[in-house]
Amino acid sequence: MGFLDDAVDKAKDFLGTDQGEQVSDNVLAGVADKANDLTGGKFEDQIAQGRQTADDAIGD
Repeated sequence: MGFLDDAVDKAKDFLGTDQGEQVSDNVLAGVADKANDLTGGKFEDQIAQGRQTADDAIGD
């Protein structure tokens, strides 16, 4: 395996932990908040749906 493959495997392992889940939730919440700020809340429902879809894909 190359360096990139090792890094991806380590990231996947980390995201499977409770701490990784907390970090990903915080990042997704921050991104969603920023997107809502930038759009003036106009697309809040779509952003929330996208956040949930991403969380489902990343989380356990």
